[in-house]
Amino acid sequence: MKKVNLFRSIKFKFVLVYILLILVAMQIISVYFVRELEKQLVNNFSVSLNERANLLTYNIKNEYEKKQTLDDPEIQASIQNLVNDFSKTSDSEVKVINQNSEVIATSDPNDQLIVGKRTTDILIKRALLVNLKTEKTLIDPKNGHRMRIIVLPVEADGEVIAAIKLSSSMESTYNSMQLINQIFSTGTIIAITITSVLGILLASAITKPITEIRKQAQEMAKGNFSRKLKAYGNDEIGELTISFNNLSRNLQQARASTEGERRKLSSVLEHMTDGVIATDRRGKIILLNDWAEDLLNVSRETVLNQSILDVLGITDKYSLDDLYEEPDDVLLDFSEPNKNFIIKTSFSTIQKDTGKVNGLIAVLYDVTEQEKIDQERREFVANVSHELRTPLTTMRSYLEALTDGAWEDKEIAPKFLQVTQDETERMIRLVNDLLQLSKLDSTEYRLMKDWVNFTELFNRIIDRFEMSKSQNVTFKRTFINKERFVFIDEDKITQVLDNMISNALKYSPEGGTVTYRIKESRDQILVSISDEGVGIPKENIKKIFDRFYRVDKARSRKLGGTGLGLAIAKEMIYAHDGHIWAKSEEGKGTTVYFTLPVVDDQEDGWG
Repeated sequence: MKKVNLFRSIKFKFVLVYILLILVAMQIISVYFVRELEKQLVNNFSVSLNERANLLTYNIKNEYEKKQTLDDPEIQASIQNLVNDFSKTSDSEVKVINQNSEVIATSDPNDQLIVGKRTTDILIKRALLVNLKTEKTLIDPKNGHRMRIIVLPVEADGEVIAAIKLSSSMESTYNSMQLINQIFSTGTIIAITITSVLGILLASAITKPITEIRKQAQEMAKGNFSRKLKAYGNDEIGELTISFNNLSRNLQQARASTEGERRKLSSVLEHMTDGVIATDRRGKIILLNDWAEDLLNVSRETVLNQSILDVLGITDKYSLDDLYEEPDDVLLDFSEPNKNFIIKTSFSTIQKDTGKVNGLIAVLYDVTEQEKIDQERREFVANVSHELRTPLTTMRSYLEALTDGAWEDKEIAPKFLQVTQDETERMIRLVNDLLQLSKLDSTEYRLMKDWVNFTELFNRIIDRFEMSKSQNVTFKRTFINKERFVFIDEDKITQVLDNMISNALKYSPEGGTVTYRIKESRDQILVSISDEGVGIPKENIKKIFDRFYRVDKARSRKLGGTGLGLAIAKEMIYAHDGHIWAKSEEGKGTTVYFTLPVVDDQEDGWG
């Protein structure tokens, strides 16, 4: 694209004319302003000087009226004092001359020799003889300063008794004028600078649409119709911009309608929040978005132009025709031994206006978590059914035996009834645990928290189990007996500890030891309970907090467990913003840990 010379551009011409107009306007304003200001300052200076001269005239007249003469030495001394006082408040030089043209007072201390001498000043003679006031502006030959001269007569009883001559320098006034001119010149330069910048910005705003139209015309000449001009107004340039946009759009649609459709499809696919794959009519991948790359763990370069059947790994199950018939959602299992990963894929066809199929769109969803939840729900229902069926089957068998006549046997009947009662209590415990888990899962569940000395609570629970235990198991406490306050629901934490200690006792061998520990840090306490039982296999240790999970199912049921104790404990600890986990080694025992947070804001109040 050819670059326009700066000095030939419309932008430069506009800025130049704009600056020249501003400069001419400022010059006209400055000439008028300076002239009027000078006139006003000189006038103010003259008015002020006249007022002071009139005051001095009035004072001399008063002195004359005291003795009706100016020749009296006392009067002349008074007039000299008036002149001296006048000169103290002004830089003006004052002379007083009597009717005989003799100087009787002067304010110049270096020119006192002229007192008593006659003056030949023509202006003074005019004032004395014809009572004429004179004002002039002269140039002082000594220093070249402009001087304002005022000569005025002093009248008393209808006749001129004296004359006053005031000579005052106007240099301070003209110095002020010069300073004002400098300020005005500086302001003019600043104004021109600012208006130049504004002119450049304004010129840019005006010439920008024209420049864009020029660029658009050059791009259209190259065959590029994708650019769109912005209309900055409704004037002729704005209408021209709109016309260019319409022309560009129509030419683009007429020349590349197929390409436009492909871009629309690509835009839709790229902006979808799920994985999207688009194919041509032969099933070859022509487009996939970033999310699809992440889900399939492939790169765009390697799968483009590959068959969608091969990329999804469904060649053995589906053909391209099957996909064109829009089958039900397809589940793709990409699970690994230690990680589940399931993708649901939905297919739809791309059709032209004529109805002919032109390709496929596959939308991929990550449903791993959903499938996990569904599987856990199915397992939960199956476990509940199994846990209830077992005691019910046992009860039915014993009740049938009692019905068939076993109730008459005094030795067998009590045993059968005891078994039936035990199974009934086991079902009641199971239902109660299920209800408690349901409450914990509910969003309306609330803990009744309060500040509790955890050390005292832990000791009290351990004492209760130590007094009631039936097997030969030793309790070992390895924590310091000091106050440790935590903000908890005491009943719920008591239930957690009951469950953990009960499990430790169940799986401890005769003569074994159950160890209790408490460790504390700045923001939490760590509680652990260890037994010396058979332990838990490493691959099962993470599953013991799942609902209905048992390492040894036969022994657990024999001991009366429901398989929900640790699941309830986990939910309760999580409700207190804590964590729970376990460590175990087969043949050496198991340790269950949990933490409870310590709130710093309240520690001082309990300490």
